[in-house]
Amino acid sequence: NESNCVAAESEVYREMPQKTESGTDSPSSNCSLGRTCGGNVTGNINKNPRGDNLFFSFSESMHNNVNQYHHQRHHRDHPQYNFQHNCVKRHPPSPLNNHTHHPGRRKSDNKASTYGINYLLSNWTNDNHVSSGTGTPWKTRKYSPGVDGLHEEVVDFYNFMSPRPEEAAMRKEVVNRIETVIKELWPTANVQIFGSFSTGLYLPTSDIDLVVFGKWERPPLQQLEQALRKHNVAEPFSIKVLDKATVPIIKLTDQETDVKVDISFNVETGVKAALFIKDYTKRYPVLPYLIFVLKQFLLQRDLNEVFTGGISSYSLILMVISFLQLHPRIDASSPNINLGILLIEFFELYGRHFNYLKTGIRVKNGGAYMAKEDMTKVMTNGYRPSMLCIEDPLMPGNDVGRSSYGAMQVKQVFDYAYIVLGHAVSPLARSYPNKDIDSTLGRIIKVTQEVIDYREWIMTKWGGRHLARMESRGKIMCVCVCVRNNLCV
Repeated sequence: NESNCVAAESEVYREMPQKTESGTDSPSSNCSLGRTCGGNVTGNINKNPRGDNLFFSFSESMHNNVNQYHHQRHHRDHPQYNFQHNCVKRHPPSPLNNHTHHPGRRKSDNKASTYGINYLLSNWTNDNHVSSGTGTPWKTRKYSPGVDGLHEEVVDFYNFMSPRPEEAAMRKEVVNRIETVIKELWPTANVQIFGSFSTGLYLPTSDIDLVVFGKWERPPLQQLEQALRKHNVAEPFSIKVLDKATVPIIKLTDQETDVKVDISFNVETGVKAALFIKDYTKRYPVLPYLIFVLKQFLLQRDLNEVFTGGISSYSLILMVISFLQLHPRIDASSPNINLGILLIEFFELYGRHFNYLKTGIRVKNGGAYMAKEDMTKVMTNGYRPSMLCIEDPLMPGNDVGRSSYGAMQVKQVFDYAYIVLGHAVSPLARSYPNKDIDSTLGRIIKVTQEVIDYREWIMTKWGGRHLARMESRGKIMCVCVCVRNNLCV
């Protein structure tokens, strides 16, 4: 019975006042709940401080809320759907450091960008490169129907994209090269890693964030830049000094590995944020799974950085934490949650129902939705809350989303993903002729051949080094054991 998997019921609202953190009365709503095969109840309600609906209604409105007409109209008008009509033929992936780019897309070194990939996939299919060119290398088995299958696929995607030992070893070498240059300049300086490499939540092409602690009146950006050029650590044209930024940094691309690195000076917040995120990944076991999918989703659309019109990884992680904290139905600290439902409800909340104009996000003290006018009172330096207003849990007067001028574009693609996945897991999808071949998650996410080739290159080059190191350690341990036991000849 299909109703055992997803019960799509109409919403029933009952208004009753409830208190929010801002102290205002807000009408709450009750809705009839759906359920899934795995026993996960779906459908819930939440409110922001001004009474605007912030509800997750995925299961209740799977058929009624998003009809076929709206689906087709949205796809026809949506830039992410229609991009293949504007694309120019792109060459197949080329070797490392010799990348060619789609002539019509923005100048970028983003290997994960899927701009024009539909056109490219059609060419691969015609050239009999179907197995390597599907864009869904994590899909190696047949999945269950509906949201259960999406859950299984999210797990497989996470396992496929998670950092490999060789990738970690390569990144450590990059850090060591840069640290050697820094120590040569300032022997007492302390170099620390923060960001995704520190938390383990990094994709194959994610950058490395470093902070250098030392005694300087001003960050010695130009001095370090000259030293990096002298030692040929970075590609010459990749080194950029952003001394006018809120946090002055040096950006570069490592010469040997093509890994991007950001270096800052005496900024403690990044290290503290990494510890904060590690703590929440322990509280919410589902957090890393959602983060990997959402990071890839934004990365391939060039929406993963503020200066490209997207949002920062820190903003995204805080949005996911808030979503899990304030989920009124599911205990998000439990590891046995349907990730497919959570993913769709995340897209529904931030793509469709969250009131960006009036509502801010607070994560500390268990989390809350705050009225922006109340958040203005605690903002530092006279700032007003931004469109995507997220209170920094480590610096309450700081708005993490302050520079995210493209937040509404992110909202738009979240809405797009909600519609696409909602249709893909509906009972109607079981009648699709290609249901056993197509990937549900692959409707919104692709992994480019360039990324696959890059990972294989890392495995080949650093796999041997990693094995050699392991063998060397084994020999050293053997010698130590022999000496301890007087077994040496």
